[in-house]
Amino acid sequence: MKETGAERVVIFGATSAIAQEVARLFAERGCRLFLVGRDKDKLAALRNDLKIRGAAEVAEAAADLTHADLHPHLIAQAATFLGRIDVALIAHGLLGDQEQAERTWDRARTILDVNFISCASLITHLANYFEATESGHLALIGSVAGDRGKKSNYVYGAAKGAIEIFLQGVRHRLAPRGVHVLLIKPGFVDTPMTSHLPKSPLFASPRTVASGIVRAVDHGKTVAYVPWFWRWIMTGIKALPEGLFNRVIT
Repeated sequence: MKETGAERVVIFGATSAIAQEVARLFAERGCRLFLVGRDKDKLAALRNDLKIRGAAEVAEAAADLTHADLHPHLIAQAATFLGRIDVALIAHGLLGDQEQAERTWDRARTILDVNFISCASLITHLANYFEATESGHLALIGSVAGDRGKKSNYVYGAAKGAIEIFLQGVRHRLAPRGVHVLLIKPGFVDTPMTSHLPKSPLFASPRTVASGIVRAVDHGKTVAYVPWFWRWIMTGIKALPEGLFNRVIT
């Protein structure tokens, strides 16, 4: 996708740290943006920020994206405001608490609902939209956690792994229509969602991850590990035999 400044972008989960940085990068190109998130005040503040940064037009809608019945309406709202949707980014998610999820099914189900069910619903409706227009970029922020189950986050990882398979099928379906379907796989990112974790040199900033996302959209990528070195880290982890994996990976 060329950096023409004419892109019309909708972002679901727009107030997350990574999504805000993606929105700023598109705003600096003079794009038109439609933002969806839960917090009205944060959306309004982000809208004003994006206008200052050069966005052609910005509108927002406050919604809880776990309410799948709202998804068709939100997409229709975005398409009406933007005129057309060139890029749709699904950026909402919930890390959750693994220990609580192990002990209480309702906690596990919430993690699965946010990271898989609500995302699968949005993907379904957006896929239908892009299939009809025969163009566009459908992108979702997944995680390297979906590459292999670990005891520290396997409920979250299972949802991210499931959405990857779902996207693979959608990509296969839409490829003949000229629609690009992108899965972004960040590693550790220094955001409020990971504020409780000890930091290491492997942690990236939201801006770094956002830059990788926009580059991947521009180049029509199908899968993007961000930062890039996570591809090689996860290749090694996935290659470990089960017995060795169980002994050495914490």
